[in-house]
Amino acid sequence: MDPIELLRYAAPVAIAALGETVVQRAGLIHISLEGTMLTGAFFAMWVVALTGSVGLGLGAALLIGAAMAIVFGWFTIWRAADQVVVGTALNLLAIGLTGTLFRSQFGQSGKLLSVGKLPTFWGGLDLVLVLLLVGVPVIGFLLAKSSWGLALRSAGEYPKATEAAGYSVLRLRTGAMLVGGMLGGLAGAYLTVGITGSFADNCTAGRGFVAIAMVTFGRWRPWGVLLAALFIGAADSLQFRFQASGVQVPYPLIMAMPYVLTLLVLVVVGKGKRFAGGAPAALGQAFRRGE
Repeated sequence: MDPIELLRYAAPVAIAALGETVVQRAGLIHISLEGTMLTGAFFAMWVVALTGSVGLGLGAALLIGAAMAIVFGWFTIWRAADQVVVGTALNLLAIGLTGTLFRSQFGQSGKLLSVGKLPTFWGGLDLVLVLLLVGVPVIGFLLAKSSWGLALRSAGEYPKATEAAGYSVLRLRTGAMLVGGMLGGLAGAYLTVGITGSFADNCTAGRGFVAIAMVTFGRWRPWGVLLAALFIGAADSLQFRFQASGVQVPYPLIMAMPYVLTLLVLVVVGKGKRFAGGAPAALGQAFRRGE
């Protein structure tokens, strides 16, 4: 398989998982990542359809991703609400919102919908793929070596100690959520303006949840997360390769392959001793200032 083709299929999960790595290092689980990707995918496509500018479409996806992160962060970080409940509500909202807007603007099916895609250059790369390849070592360095990364990781491990050291856990987690939300929106946008050039109801098809799982598989490290996403991207690309080669494999089985592999990976990670550890100690736990 062409390495760039593999990277392209893996990119939506990889970009979302890279942002989720930052979020989880701060002690949060971005359950609404699926909805963030879906809204990013729709609004990127919609803006490109209206303006013809792929750049504006990507910008719209970044903004809607940030908006979703702010809503999620307000309830879960500042109001200490349950992350699963808030995330599930936002996922359902995203499905209803994008489905309603899609049908009202493009009809019931949108089968004839086609928008411009990201231009490619040397070897088939595009801007988002380059940003992904650059972003992995940059985020890895910032998390491991910078004072910001140290404070962020402390907020995910020992939030009370972080607060005692003079940092605001709430602000650190909010910043992490903004990074995760914007990358989630960009990941969704890449599905529509980077790969398909179109949109369909619920086109993310669970990739947000797969991205959350890949953070665990990658042991909360950007390079590990990228390798995990490439593994899932290879499985995702098989459906297109089988179709092109005429291999007679039941279509539902091909569609389910990435998700079956994700479950198998989580089983191995959960039971294997060599994979034990690594999760931030305060992951998923709300922090209330002064407690």
